[in-house]
Amino acid sequence: MSNNIADRAVTSGYRAYVMCVLVLVYTFNFIDRQIVGILAVPIKADLGLSDTELGLMGGLAFALFYTALGIPIAMLADRKNRTWIMTIALTVWSLMTAVCGLAQNFWQLFMARLGVGIGEAGGVAPAYSLISDYFPSDQRARALSVYSFGIPIGSALGILFGGYIASHIDWRYAFFAVGLAGVVVAPIFKLTVAEPVRGRYDASYDGKSSASVREILAVLRGKPSFWTMSLGAAASSMMGYGLFFWLPSYFVRSYGLSLLDASMFYAGILFVGGLAGTWLGGMLADRLGRKNRAAYVLVPAIAFILTIPFYVLAISSSTLLVTFLALLVPTALGLAWLGPVLSAMQHIVPPHMRATASAIFLFINNLLGIGAGTVALGIISDSLNARFGDDSLKYAILSGTGFYLVAAILFWLSAKRLGRDWEE
Repeated sequence: MSNNIADRAVTSGYRAYVMCVLVLVYTFNFIDRQIVGILAVPIKADLGLSDTELGLMGGLAFALFYTALGIPIAMLADRKNRTWIMTIALTVWSLMTAVCGLAQNFWQLFMARLGVGIGEAGGVAPAYSLISDYFPSDQRARALSVYSFGIPIGSALGILFGGYIASHIDWRYAFFAVGLAGVVVAPIFKLTVAEPVRGRYDASYDGKSSASVREILAVLRGKPSFWTMSLGAAASSMMGYGLFFWLPSYFVRSYGLSLLDASMFYAGILFVGGLAGTWLGGMLADRLGRKNRAAYVLVPAIAFILTIPFYVLAISSSTLLVTFLALLVPTALGLAWLGPVLSAMQHIVPPHMRATASAIFLFINNLLGIGAGTVALGIISDSLNARFGDDSLKYAILSGTGFYLVAAILFWLSAKRLGRDWEE
């Protein structure tokens, strides 16, 4: 197979295949990232960890190098072959996920999670850039929404698979199994996904192949919507990643579910609600954004506002069925921002800056979202434990809905400038 898509025609069938493989890789990305959430219960018992230590291991340990290395790796992706970078990244994060299963104490697990973050630093921003060169402008929000299916699918599978393995065998084997499976996928990705021509669907692209960080930051300084979108996404991710990590433990503690039942319960919510919301956001943005670019941020802003009453209903209910049905709605709405905002990010910089600009966005989003969100809910839970006992997580989660309100305000501010910042 040719290494560059310019050497042969791009058929709709091949484009669909590429998207399927990218979704598969992103699914492994989130399985390896989120499996620790469902395994938090047996890990805590086996290694004797506090909720604060679990939050540090699940969030900050991953986020440190994931955010720090994302920008230099993305700069390389703006110059070099993106498929090679993603292949190496997939191999590294999969191997380090397997290493997590060998940990005997907090610090060993913390360091292994650092390694997962190092690998995953090269897995997402290059993919955004690849998708922008496989799909034209008016399809990108939907394409990036489909790519983002990897988030609910990977999170759901990680939670379900991790819960099953931990319940029937041992939590360590869950890390071994998903890590080694990713190593197998890596060469398949490299051999079958071709590198597309950069900027092929962007008529204004002048063929530049690189830009310095200073040049990219100079462009972004003149794009206020980039910064408000980045901070808005980060605020939403503080709640989103916090929920991914803590809700399985909440179901065990507050409803008395077994680890396996909790994993099946939450996996169903993530899969159904997550897929529906991710697709809905991209579809609405592509349809409404043709006439008004502000739709790319107003759609998720409205969605975030609507999540709050449903989370209050779900977490306040003592009936498991009501909780399940109520959580489907905010889970969908909380992920509706992915396609619209990721698409907008690809459109406010020239093609040769996309991977690096995406990495700067991911740096802000994930440093706050993953690094602070998970540990913040853990700290709040620990502080409320003396008063509320096993229900402390309930009140920590309820307090976290304020992050969605902040995100909605920042996206509303983005709407005022997005049209002017757009690269037509």
